[in-house]
Amino acid sequence: MAETYDLIVIGAGAVGENVADYAHKEGLSTVLVENELVGGECSYWACMPSKALLRPGTALRAAQHVAGAEQAVTGSIDPAAVLARRTTTVSNYDDGGQVAWMRSAGIDLVRGTARLDGPKRVVVTALDGTETVLEARAAVAVSTGSSALIPPIEGLAEAEPWTSREATSATEIPPRLIVLGGGVVGAEMATAYTSLGSKVTMVVRGGLLGGMEPFAGEMVAKALTEAGADVRLNASITKVAREGGVVTATLDDGSTIAAEQILVATGRTPNTQGLGLASVGLQDGDWLSVDDTLLVDAPTNADDPWLYATGDVNRRALLTHEGKYQARAAGRVIAARFKDESPDTGRWTRYTATADHAAVPQVTFTDPEVASVGLTEDAARKAGTKVRVAEYDMAALAGASVYDDAYVGRAKLVIDDERDVPIGATFAGYDVGEMLHAATIAIVGEVPIQRLWHAVPSYPTLSEIWLRLLETDGRA
Repeated sequence: MAETYDLIVIGAGAVGENVADYAHKEGLSTVLVENELVGGECSYWACMPSKALLRPGTALRAAQHVAGAEQAVTGSIDPAAVLARRTTTVSNYDDGGQVAWMRSAGIDLVRGTARLDGPKRVVVTALDGTETVLEARAAVAVSTGSSALIPPIEGLAEAEPWTSREATSATEIPPRLIVLGGGVVGAEMATAYTSLGSKVTMVVRGGLLGGMEPFAGEMVAKALTEAGADVRLNASITKVAREGGVVTATLDDGSTIAAEQILVATGRTPNTQGLGLASVGLQDGDWLSVDDTLLVDAPTNADDPWLYATGDVNRRALLTHEGKYQARAAGRVIAARFKDESPDTGRWTRYTATADHAAVPQVTFTDPEVASVGLTEDAARKAGTKVRVAEYDMAALAGASVYDDAYVGRAKLVIDDERDVPIGATFAGYDVGEMLHAATIAIVGEVPIQRLWHAVPSYPTLSEIWLRLLETDGRA
C-alpha cells in the first residue's frame, strides 16, 4: 500500500527542507526523501565546512596586518586544529540535529534512494533493498542538487581526484595540491589549502573567477601568488597519471606538475541519474528546466501542474541561498495551487523566483573577498542595455585606514543609463561580504540613483564606498 502525502520532496538538503517547511506552514502534509545526511551538501560538504577551513587563515592574516596586533602573533596555523574545528562545524557528520528540527516542524522523513514512477508517484529503495511507495495529492518537488563534474581528461578519473567533497572533508593536508579550475570552488579551496600549508598550483583555462568583473579575479590571483600559490592562467591539463602517492599532470605546453592530490573544480552535473525521469517524459541525467514558479517543463505538467524542481538541479543559480529562495516560492505556490487559490505569479510576488534572472548575490570567500550581485558591465552590454559605470579604489576610503596600509579593494557599480537605476555591483576587498546586501536591496528595489544619494553611509566605514561611487558617477 502506498503512503499518501500532499507533497513529496526528493532531497532533504537546505533547499528541500525549505520547500517542505513552507508548504507545511500553508497546511500541506509533507515528506522528505533523503539517501544521505539530512541537511545536504551545504551543511556537510560545501558552504559550512569550506568557510570553517577558510576562516582561520583570514583571521590570522587580518591580525598580521594591524600594528599592535601583529606583535602578538607569534605562531602559525595549526592544521589539525583547523580540521577539528571544521568537523565540529559539520556536527561530526551527524544529522541528528537536522532530523530533530524536521520532526519538530511536522515533516516526515523516508531514508533511501527515490525514483519517479509516473506522475505523483515515488518509489524509495532503502539500503536493505526494501521499497516504500509514496503518492502525492498535490506535487512532487525534486531538490536533489548537483555533483562535481569530472572532465574527460586522459587518466583523470583513474587518478581518483578530489572534488569539493573530499577537499572540505579531508583529514590530512597534502604537502602539494593541484587545483584544476578557477571558479569559486577552485579559488576558495586554493586559498584555504595555501593557508593550511599546501604548496598549491592552480591550472585555470582562462582567467580566475571568470564571469565576474575582471578586476576581481585579478586581485584574487595576485593575493594567492603573494601567499605562495602558483597560479597558471590560460593553461589546460591534457593528461593525468597517478603512481603510488603522487599525481602527475601534463599541461598543454608540455610541462608537468607533481602533487599528492589533484582537486577538480571545473563545473557541476545534475543529480538526476536514476531518478525515473523517463516515466514522466523526461531524460535521466538532464537538468530540469523550470518557470519562475519552479514548475518543471514536462509533458505531464500540461494539464495538472505537479512536478517542481528547486535548487541546483534546475541550473538557474547554483547557490544555496538562491535555492532556498526558490524553495520558499515553490512551497507557497504548490500549496496555493492545491487549494485553488489562483496565486499571483507575476514578477516579484511571493510565489515566484524573479531574482534568479538578474539579481543573484554571491560572496566568494577568498582573501580578499569578492561580493557581487546583478549584472557585470559585460553581461549588461551583451543583453543590449545602455549602461554607465562608476569605479572606486576602496583603499582610499577613510574606513580602510583602520587596516593600516594593508587594505586592498575595488568597487564597481553598473547603472542602467535609461532607467537610472543600479543593475550590478561588485566589491573586491577585505570584509566586503557583509556589504553586499545593501547593493542587493538597491538592485531588487530598483532604487533610483537620485534616491540612493539620500542613503547616507556611516563614517568611517567601508560603506562610504556608496557615496564615492555616486560622486564618481556624477549624476546624483
